[in-house]
Amino acid sequence: MSFHKLLKSKIVGLNEVSRYVNSLRLTGKKVVFTNGCFDILHTGHVQYLTQARDLGGILVVGLNTDASVKMQGKGDDRPINNEDNRAKVLAALGCVDVITFFNEETPLELIKKVQPDILVKGGDYVPEKIVGYDVVKARGGEVLTIPFVEGYSTTSLVQKLKG
Repeated sequence: MSFHKLLKSKIVGLNEVSRYVNSLRLTGKKVVFTNGCFDILHTGHVQYLTQARDLGGILVVGLNTDASVKMQGKGDDRPINNEDNRAKVLAALGCVDVITFFNEETPLELIKKVQPDILVKGGDYVPEKIVGYDVVKARGGEVLTIPFVEGYSTTSLVQKLKG
């Protein structure tokens, strides 16, 4: 499959995501959802995303738009890579099945559309405090955290490059 076709098959719009995920759900695998900026993809991200997919078999990534990243207050220079480039890099990973953007400060509305079986965030979160916890638990799903890979973070990479 060409890179262009790969991108078209993995990056879907907000209006298409429910239909797309439901068609994948027919395989009998659980749908895992995570979200983030994934600004400068590094080993920690790849390990995290691989572990997330292994929890269910279908991994949906909610990707912050550039405007959404700005709302998080990570700095005027963030994101470093624009949303289209971040999505393309994620789409190239074999562990990522679907990518869709969200423009809000949190992915709550996207989680309601996707209705994942498993909601996952990094180890710095407490499951009960993760946005979407109530939505996923109400339908019998799980909310889990995956430990960070020590020594890897986009913020520390940015600081290292500036230093």
